[in-house]
Amino acid sequence: MASVTVPSKVDPALVCAEASRRRSFAVISHPDAGKSTLTEAMALHAHVVDEAGVTHGKASRAASLSDWGELEQERGISISSTALRFGYGDAVFNLLDTPGHADFSEDTYRVLTAVDFAVMLLDAAKGMETQTRKLFDACRRLGLPVVTVVNKWDRPGHGPLELFDAVQEATGRVPVAVNWPVGESGRFDGLLTPGDSAYLRHESVDSGAHLAHEEHREGATDGDLDPGVWQSAVEGASIAAELNGVFDRTAFRAGTQTPVLFAAAAGNLGVHALLEFLLHQAPAPAGRADVDGQVRAVDSGFSGYVFKIQAGMNPAHRDQVAFVRVNSGRFERGMDLRHAQSGRPVLSKYAHHLVGRGRQAATASWPGDVVGIVNATGLGVGDTIHAGPPVIFPGMPRFNPERFRVVRNRDAARHKGFAKGLAQLESEGAIQVLRDEQGSPGGPVLAAVGDLQFEVATDRLHREFGADVALDAPLPYDRSRPIPAHGVQKLSAVPGIRILYRPDGETVALFANRWKLGHARDQFPDLFPNESASG
Repeated sequence: MASVTVPSKVDPALVCAEASRRRSFAVISHPDAGKSTLTEAMALHAHVVDEAGVTHGKASRAASLSDWGELEQERGISISSTALRFGYGDAVFNLLDTPGHADFSEDTYRVLTAVDFAVMLLDAAKGMETQTRKLFDACRRLGLPVVTVVNKWDRPGHGPLELFDAVQEATGRVPVAVNWPVGESGRFDGLLTPGDSAYLRHESVDSGAHLAHEEHREGATDGDLDPGVWQSAVEGASIAAELNGVFDRTAFRAGTQTPVLFAAAAGNLGVHALLEFLLHQAPAPAGRADVDGQVRAVDSGFSGYVFKIQAGMNPAHRDQVAFVRVNSGRFERGMDLRHAQSGRPVLSKYAHHLVGRGRQAATASWPGDVVGIVNATGLGVGDTIHAGPPVIFPGMPRFNPERFRVVRNRDAARHKGFAKGLAQLESEGAIQVLRDEQGSPGGPVLAAVGDLQFEVATDRLHREFGADVALDAPLPYDRSRPIPAHGVQKLSAVPGIRILYRPDGETVALFANRWKLGHARDQFPDLFPNESASG
């Protein structure tokens, strides 16, 4: 391997100190639980913005700090993840907002590989929803601690103890109350810390556009509380502690406990308490295991992990950004880096910290930080970059798509843009592009986890690459699996199975239904070494 120019030696104690100041986390939830609203409320408390945009409703979603895509702003949903970096107290927070929609679960999973813990939002009225359960399970598989935030407590919803039971039943994690609402859902008077005689009374300001007004009051003597409200809150918090215990940092970080806080993010209520909890109790970055299972300590030479590739973030800059999580050492803009998988150099001259749609030059970054490297060709999702001693971190697993449609270019004069756009979307992992053995002269097959990915893909092909495309009717398949090359002959003649190929040549088999997949798995188990028998 060619030599690498390494920056001046960094004091390991300094690296450890900077890493200890980082809090790198993802905000995750079922759609419409308030992720983007909470993201902006946190930014407001950290003085990144002067006014929260999304709190005024989806009609003004274009003001959202974290929803930068045109389609996101039009639809009022988050369909891509974004990174926000801000200071709070003596810490640096790296907050990754994620898509809530299940059709973009693969993008959310990628983000979860780049953080140290997750903040899970529950809608007080809806409780544990389908996507919420799946996200809790993804955090379990990745070994991530989870902070649970019961959001929208200013609206009617379930009782706290009922929500606690639902969380424990669905996840196996024991929910413990960090704070407790004063007032039932729909009447959010404030928050108490279990065991305290005082509580934090709050009131939203300008419908949540500005920081809420907060003051501490003695609960038992507060004349503004309706009769019985304080006693009900004290009793509820006491019952929760008797049933589930109190917060334990070790159990939280081991994933057996999930601390619970209450909030109404649209009014900026409970957000300050959440930030304080993350500041003092959430885990800082730690060493990460490489492909051989060896942990690379945070004070080792620089290494980073590419967890996302994104183009079209800013219409003024037709560029591509690689999102890199710093795993160890210090990153310096302009330092000489290597792409671990190929050994080729990586240009780091154009590196930024990302704040929604904005960019700030990244002069120095530390473990836990997220750096956006612009136009670093050759990088892919799951790749490793490093300076000094080489390292390779485990790659990114690919989801098996379940929706398939042929995409056709309707304007031959735009073929170049069409081909470039497909290659870009495939490299980002925004959608998978498959072709048959003849190269799909009738049009390549777009493969997705969910139908909304097709809408995003065609929208971006049109907006960013000027391609006029049409989608054929859905193909009659709802399962897919990668298979070894020798499986083509075994499966290609079987009715209800179709063989296609990824751009890198990997073979993918499409199955008409789960019974077709199960039968193939039973008949040819050697083609599916990582799966159990059908069922």
